[in-house]
Amino acid sequence: MTDHRRLRDPLTAYRIGDPEGMFPIWSDGGAKLVAGRWHMAGDPVIYAAEHYSTAMLEKLAHFGGDTPDNQHYIEITLPAGTSYEVFADHQAPGWRAQDSAEAMQFGHAWVTEGRSCILMVPSVVAPIERNIIFNTQHTDFAKVSTGLETPIWWDDRLL
Repeated sequence: MTDHRRLRDPLTAYRIGDPEGMFPIWSDGGAKLVAGRWHMAGDPVIYAAEHYSTAMLEKLAHFGGDTPDNQHYIEITLPAGTSYEVFADHQAPGWRAQDSAEAMQFGHAWVTEGRSCILMVPSVVAPIERNIIFNTQHTDFAKVSTGLETPIWWDDRLL
C-alpha cells in the first residue's frame, strides 16, 4: 500500500525503558509477546512519545504511579522523508477504552498492511499529546536513529 504522508522535517521522539530488562530499550521484543492498545501480540512495533514529558507520564501510568527502577530514556530521530499516518478519533471511536478491540484492530491493520513507518496516536493519559508507534518491518525504519541511553531522575513530587 502507498504511504500516506512523509515528514517534511526531522522529528524527535522519546522512549523510556530499563536497559537491563528482558529486552533492550529500542526493541520490539515486548510487543511481539504481549498485546497493547495499538497492536496485537506478535506485531513488530515499538511505542514512543513525541515529548519526553509524555514518555514519563506514560511510564508512570503503566507502573500504577510507582516510580520504576533503573529507567533510561533514548532520544529517537526520524529523518525528513519518513512515512507517517496520523490516527483520528473517528477511525476507532472506542480507542480510549481499556483493552479497546477497536484500537488494537486499527493498529494491527496499520502494521500488517505496512501503510507507514510510524503511526501517530493520542496519549490516553494526555490526549492532546501524541504517542508514536514504529513499524520495525517498514523500509523507512532503517533510517531511524537513536541516541544514548540516559538515566532518568524521577522528582518525588510526581507521586
